[in-house]
Amino acid sequence: MTQQGDNWWDKLYDESAPDTASTVPGESLDDHFATAPRATTGPPGPSPDLKPAADPGAATDLVPEAAPVAEADPAPVEQPAPDPRAVLSDRAPWETPEHGPRSFPGPPPPPAPVAPPAETPTVQVQMPVPEPQADADPEYSPESTPEPRPDADLTVQVPVPRPRAAGFVGSRPPTYEAEPTALPVARPGELAELVADTVLDGARYGTCTLRAASVRGDSARYRGEPRRDALLTARFGHDEAALVLVAVAAGSRAAEDAHLAAADACQWIAEAVGRSHARLSEDIRTGRRGDLKSGLHRLTDRTYGKLRARATDRGLAPDEYTATLRCLLVPADPECRTRVFFGIGGGGLFRLREGSWQDIEPLLPEPAAVTGAPVVGFGSPPSPQDADETEEGDRLTMNLGVTTPPGPLVEEPVPPPAEPFRFRASVARPGDTLLLASPGLAEPMRGEPALARELATRWAGQEAPGLAAFLADTQLRVTGYADDRTGVAVWEA
Repeated sequence: MTQQGDNWWDKLYDESAPDTASTVPGESLDDHFATAPRATTGPPGPSPDLKPAADPGAATDLVPEAAPVAEADPAPVEQPAPDPRAVLSDRAPWETPEHGPRSFPGPPPPPAPVAPPAETPTVQVQMPVPEPQADADPEYSPESTPEPRPDADLTVQVPVPRPRAAGFVGSRPPTYEAEPTALPVARPGELAELVADTVLDGARYGTCTLRAASVRGDSARYRGEPRRDALLTARFGHDEAALVLVAVAAGSRAAEDAHLAAADACQWIAEAVGRSHARLSEDIRTGRRGDLKSGLHRLTDRTYGKLRARATDRGLAPDEYTATLRCLLVPADPECRTRVFFGIGGGGLFRLREGSWQDIEPLLPEPAAVTGAPVVGFGSPPSPQDADETEEGDRLTMNLGVTTPPGPLVEEPVPPPAEPFRFRASVARPGDTLLLASPGLAEPMRGEPALARELATRWAGQEAPGLAAFLADTQLRVTGYADDRTGVAVWEA
């Protein structure tokens, strides 16, 4: 045994400690301990305590040699319990302690739930039972034809078409992203002036279905500018005398408050039409085109007069607070298919008939047709021929050399003429689609034939799309056209 083991053994079993074992001679613990060193120092020999027998047959008292005692392992030293605060010294007091020993890694996190694969939505359609034909089979007999079971499954699952996603037409995709990027700046005291990125509306009256959408352009979405196009749909009256108004206004790109001017123009023209909707509805149904044109022209002029007054209140020039305005009147009477367009400013009016687009925008008169000759005496010098003639047509025979005084000088340029009023009343046919577009949609319709072809493919000979599908159609992007888009379409049943 080692020295450490001997000391431990001696300390545990001191010589002065009484023996608790049996009192039989030769069987005490001291006897066993005394014989243990002799058993490990050399080969075993005869024990000195044993006496040789004189006679093998004689009985003698023999003391058996004690067996060597196996060396006992030292008892395990009891380690003090670790301090829980020391074990969790790398954790904050509010964190949940780990369970289990620190020397083993914790259980692996549960696997993330796997989303089930997207399934195409389907609907069940009842299939008709085919009628047996006696002429096709000469051996046909009604008794030989088995009747279908009442519990037979005659339904099939038909996939439901998903809404068409917004894409692009042309040789390459546009530079801007297809989704909104930045929101316009908001002011705490002017939250009522915020404009939504997208407006979508629709209705169905009589034989027509209406779809309207206004979307902020890609450029405004990227720069965080508000949508300058405004859209308003309203119904005035009830039953067959009801009148549906759709107003589309587009503010100037250079004006800071263009979106407010567009919203005011739509609101004020709607108020004017609403106060006169009974008379307007009667004129449309009876076909009084002259009264319609003069009345709507007067209502439009009043709207622009309010815009000029609002610009003065804001301290702006009239051209800094204005917008183009285009409106469509649709009567709810199913017997009346007259559609009336009126407004001021640019944009587009298109009609899809028999798969082809027709540009039915009212033509504007030439500037020379509405501009008279200059008036003599108000800054316009007379022509050389007229200078040598009198009012009676007599030619002067002598020139006295009197210098003619100059006419009045016009310091500021003459303002451009006002935008002409546009009006058109047309009768729709079954299957027609009428499209009223703001400048942001009318320009690519005229400048990119691929857009017109794609919309014709989607809308020709089809029922009116849903709101989501119509929004996706109006969002077809074209490279080089990133302005706001507003479109109003009317499908004729």
